[in-house]
Amino acid sequence: MAWSLQSSAFSQNGNIPSKYTCDGEDVSPPLSWPDPPANTKELALICDDPDAPMGTFTHWVLYGLGPDVRSLPEAVPTDQTVAALAGAKQGKNGFGNIGYGGPCPPRGTHHYQFRLYALDAPTNLPAGASKKDLLKAMERHLLAQAELVGLYARR
Repeated sequence: MAWSLQSSAFSQNGNIPSKYTCDGEDVSPPLSWPDPPANTKELALICDDPDAPMGTFTHWVLYGLGPDVRSLPEAVPTDQTVAALAGAKQGKNGFGNIGYGGPCPPRGTHHYQFRLYALDAPTNLPAGASKKDLLKAMERHLLAQAELVGLYARR
């Protein structure tokens, strides 16, 4: 099934505005998507940078989103549990913090992969889980995946 992920802040393979990076307000960008597949029980999102010097770097781990959610607002609070998203949970990013940590590449242009997952079962993870924990909980439960890639280079 074709499923897509969009942002009103940047296009596929477009430049991420500095507002959403360590050089700006460092808030999460707005994201939206169409209906997930039938039988979706939970949505999860991971954002990472495969171009990081020490290997893939995790910028955001979000899970426990209800299957009826179709968007994330700009500046999702960096709380472990997000009340505005009906109790969705956030995990630790590569900076060691909960929630979104924006692009902050040391040099060159990096690709930031926002991946949204539709799952046929809830992950049942507590708040503060790692990307590794989330990937393990999603094993054999993936119905669909959508991806949006944004670019950023520090000036």
